[in-house]
Parts: sequence; structure tokens; C-alpha cells
Amino acid sequence: MPPSAAPLGSTRQHARRLYWQGYTVAEICRELQIPEGTAYSWKSRERWDECTVSQRISEAIDARLVQLLAKDGKSNGDYKEIDQLMRQVERLAKIERYGVTGKPSHLNERQAGNHVDKRATQNFVTDDQITALQQALMAGLFGYQHIWHGAMGHRIRDILKSRQIGATYYFAREAFVDALLTGDNQIFLSASRAQAEVFRGYIIDFAAEQGVELKGNPIVLANCQGGGPGATLYFLSTSARTAQSYHGHVYFDEIFWVQRFKELRKVASGMAMHKKWRQTYFSTPSSITHEAYGFWSGKDKRKEIDISHQALAGGVLCSDGQWRQIVTVTDALASGCDLFDIDQLRLEYSEEEFAQLLMCEFMDDTSSVFGFEELLSCGVDSLVAWRDFNRTLNRPLGLTPVLVGYDPSRTRDNAALVVLAEPRAKGAPYRILEKHEWRGMDFVSQAAAIKRITERYNVKFMGIDTTGIGIGVYDIVRGFYPAAKRINYNPETKARLVIRAKELVRSQRLQWDAGWNDLARAFMSIRRVQTASGNAITFEADRNEQTGHADLAWAVMHALDNQPLRQMSPDGHGTQAFLEIS
Repeated sequence: MPPSAAPLGSTRQHARRLYWQGYTVAEICRELQIPEGTAYSWKSRERWDECTVSQRISEAIDARLVQLLAKDGKSNGDYKEIDQLMRQVERLAKIERYGVTGKPSHLNERQAGNHVDKRATQNFVTDDQITALQQALMAGLFGYQHIWHGAMGHRIRDILKSRQIGATYYFAREAFVDALLTGDNQIFLSASRAQAEVFRGYIIDFAAEQGVELKGNPIVLANCQGGGPGATLYFLSTSARTAQSYHGHVYFDEIFWVQRFKELRKVASGMAMHKKWRQTYFSTPSSITHEAYGFWSGKDKRKEIDISHQALAGGVLCSDGQWRQIVTVTDALASGCDLFDIDQLRLEYSEEEFAQLLMCEFMDDTSSVFGFEELLSCGVDSLVAWRDFNRTLNRPLGLTPVLVGYDPSRTRDNAALVVLAEPRAKGAPYRILEKHEWRGMDFVSQAAAIKRITERYNVKFMGIDTTGIGIGVYDIVRGFYPAAKRINYNPETKARLVIRAKELVRSQRLQWDAGWNDLARAFMSIRRVQTASGNAITFEADRNEQTGHADLAWAVMHALDNQPLRQMSPDGHGTQAFLEIS
């Protein structure tokens, strides 16, 4: 509702909530189109700066509850959120009563000496359980994770790492144990809420191993070791305006794959400004043109730092006060990690992909058809931006039509499938709702996986690459989805697919969850090459009959092959896109 159409009280409440979220008065006035004098008067008269945390939270909860209760056709997720909010209302009421009376019973606690009845307190962990969790953390560490743990005394830890070596898993557990031992808040900052939930899931599972059931988001612990006040664990997406009001130890994952890193780095350091707080940054590499590279290399501070693998393999405190380490897949193996078969991985990935994904080398995106910054701009916080989509439902998008693209597996690569939602209005973006990669599945199993997708979504179009072995999957799929489109690769077909996707990416009309780094990486691996005859230009990603890469990107392009190129570009840029990239 525009501010001019809202009652004065509603506008004032909206202004107050924005102020508590970190907006300045000037920003609020521009947003709500009100005079600065009016906002300053409200701020002074209502003493916005003096309001307690409970008052601020209570008002936010009230506003959200009113919105949900008035909503027609509530989903299961809406009812779940209402229940969670009502629990928070009850919790705040108990805190307010305790503030007046000082009686522990009003916090729903029972005392017998200094003993707290854990049955009456949510997220309570006994000292014995805390000790067991601490022991479990240390017992399961690989050598490089022991080094990370030993570096907790440094204010800033900055780690460049291989994929799949357990960094998110470890830091989630490290932070949880630290919260239980010290009562310190822990803040997890990720590109999207969905990615941040990975941290939360690891922590919930870790606690459950010792019989502790954690609830809530954020997770508010009832206590720390010795019965002291409990910490709060926040799981945030990279939204500067909502993150900056928190304080605690900060864990920021995949920094080389987020937009506006310099701005977000200021937010992260602001949340951990006090000397007691630590900051931990960890990521696989992307491009040296990314904003995070200056932070990693020391160039932002004009420091000459040796960031070679030889210098940083063991972890080093550098001249700018940052502790840095590089952990490649071979480092992980040497440190006791037995999760990889290096010889098999070398067969599955090209030399360039192996170097970037597993050996911590930055990508050269100069010859890529799709620009790195363009691809980053396609990432959105899907849990916030896509309110009509719920992954947990049997019909995640209801009856809204979707497009499906499938890229079959070859000898050494994955089969890839994506589900896209068509634009909701002219000029709106296509949204990549789901992505799947399957390995080692026969034709029948691949077709069965596709059939399950058709049972969950209203599939309007399906494009399948039938070049080579894809024809086997296609023949089975036609039995339950006769309208599936065959896509046979040749230079003209590839050009059509790439031009269409390039135009959508450049115009920011293609979206996916910002945490899906593999999707951006897949598009970046597509390059211009000459055909065998040398008479034309085509597009490849180290792809042939034996090995295939960029599978997710090709699957997306197959799904987009549902209408003529001109219709995909309503402003008529399709022809220009062809001239520029071919």
C-alpha cells in the first residue's frame, strides 16, 4: 500500500520498523514520501532509540501476524509460521513478566538450588551434553579442520578451499559448540536464506546426536555451560539492511560467489566490530575480477601478501591481520580426508574444471560467452522473492505451468534436469525452481525421475537432448509425456540455445537461488569455438560423446527452447545478441 493511502498510524509504525531495521531517517523519508521533520518528531516523541529489543521484536511479530491472519487461502507454511509467531509472543510475555517481578518461575523455569528444569525450557542443553558435543566435534576432525579450530584465536580467518571438503559442516558445528561454551552469539551469512539453512540443518542434526532438540529460527539457546545466559544463532541472507543490527561471531560462506561483496563485508565487520568477535570467511574461488579478490589478496589494503598455495597451505597470519589458508583436494587427502577418488575425479572433470573446483585456482572467464557479473546478478534470495513457490508441498507451484529441460548423462558426466517457471508478466524473469544431477542411472531410472517431476508440476513444455544416447531416455519419456521435444545438436541448434540464454541473462530475465554456485559455474564454462571445418563458430564446454560438462546450463537452455527467439526478447534484442556473440 502506498504511504499516501495508509492511515497516519500505519505510516508511523512502518517508519519506526524501518528505523529499527537500520534505515536512516533520510532513507525512511524517501521511501515513505514524508517530510523529514515529521519523521524526526516521531523519533523523538516515541523515543525510538530507547525502545527495548523485546518491544522491537513484539511490533514486528504483531505486524506479521496481522498480515497472515488476514490472508485468504492460507497454506500449510502460513499456519506453521503463525504457530511459531504465537510461541514467540508467549515467550516475550514471559520475559516481560520476569522483568517486572524478577521471579524465575515467570520465565517458565523451576529452581532447585541452581538447577534449571530442562523439560520446561526450549533449547536447553545440559553440561553433560555440552561436554559430549565438544568431544564429538574434536573426534571427527580431519587435519585441516584441526588447523581451522586452532586458528579460532585470530580475529579474521580467510580460507580458500576445494569443494566438498566439509567446511560448512565443520564451521556450523564449531560455532554451535562455541555458543554452548561461551554464550556468544553466532551469525551465519550466506548468499540466500536457502543456503543459510544448510548451516542450521547441520547444527540441528549435530545437537540431535546427543538427544538435544533445537527449535526456532533464529535458534535461541536457553543456556550455556555452567547455566549462564544462552546465545542466539542467526541464519541470514546477504541483505545489508536486515543484517546490520546483529552482533556476534560471523561466518560468511562462498564470498567469491556473492554480489556486492565490499558492501556486505562492511556489514559483516560491523556485526563483529567489538574485539571479542571473530570473522570467518571461506569460499571456493571464482574469478579474480570478483570484489572479494582484493580482500583475499590484500590488495584492498595495498599490502604485498604472498597468496600462493606454497605460502598458505599450512595457514599463516599475514601482515594485514588476516589468517589465511588454502586447502586443495590433495591437501585434504594428505590430512586424512578419505572422501575422494582423485583418479576418478580427473576422469570426470576437464583440467580447467578440476583446477578451479578442487585445486583452488581462479577461473579465466575472458573467453566465456556468459559474463561472470551478469551471472551473479541472476541470483536472488528465492525464499523471500518467490512467495508463490513452496518446495515442501506436493505441488510446489500449484497449477502454474512450468518448463522442463533435460540433459542426459554420457559416459563420464551427470544427467541434469531443471524446472523453470514462465514469466508471470511481460518482461518478468524466468525462474529456475529446481535443479537435479544424477549419476550412474540407466535409461529407465532417468525416465522415472523425469516422470516424478511431471507428477509434481503442471509441465507445459519439455526439451530433451536426443543427440547420442539421449534418444533412449526420450523414447521412454514419450510414453507418459508425448509432447516432449527432441533437440538434436548441431552448430545452428547450439547457437539458438546460447543466444536465447545470453539475452535473458544480460537483461536479468533469468533467476535462480543465489546459493546455486554450480549453475553460474556451468554457464561460465561455455565458450566460443570453431567448428571442425573451421567455417563457422559454435559453442562448447569440453563436451563430446565420451564426456560432457556444463550439464545444468545445457538443461536450462533445453527448457528455454519452447518458443521462437524473437518472442523470448520482447524488446527485439535477440538479433543484436546473435551478432555480438557469434
